[in-house]
Amino acid sequence: MGAHAPLRNERQDVTQILPLATQGQDAIDALLDTAFGADRRGRTAYLIRGHMSWLPELSYAVVDDLGALAGTLQSWPVALHGADGTTSPLVMVGPVAVRPGDQNGGIGKMMMDRLARDARALACAPLMMIGDPEYYGRFWGFSAEGTEEWQSPGPVEARRLLALVVGEGDLPRAGMLGPRVLNPA
Repeated sequence: MGAHAPLRNERQDVTQILPLATQGQDAIDALLDTAFGADRRGRTAYLIRGHMSWLPELSYAVVDDLGALAGTLQSWPVALHGADGTTSPLVMVGPVAVRPGDQNGGIGKMMMDRLARDARALACAPLMMIGDPEYYGRFWGFSAEGTEEWQSPGPVEARRLLALVVGEGDLPRAGMLGPRVLNPA
């Protein structure tokens, strides 16, 4: 008998976390469609970030030893727009997507650990997300405390609207979540 050759559907080892910009948009979209469904673009998170581009310095890809995309984490420039015309910058985290065969294997945690480290090093604007408070609170300190007066352009459970200050200052108190233009024309 010859040497054992891996079957095509055997799980590959995850070997690298890379900047998301190293991956093609088609591969990213295919993973997001697989993880969240092709109707994902109708979710509230898409309304909050609008048509902004993700932030390259806080967005990641995980690839397996064959170079196939196993996970992505995207971060977006958003803001809390106050009724008085003020704009408070935020960084929206998510989606955090992992290929179905690799879920519960630590890929999402690895990307979130990297994000938390890089966001603190950059002392960026507060992070916010729509997510599971028990999970994101336990590992990284995200909380719904301070987001009670935040509004969103679509439905979201108040307990799932989470934030984390990684730099100096406090969370903005009240307003409507929406995209943040980084370089106005």
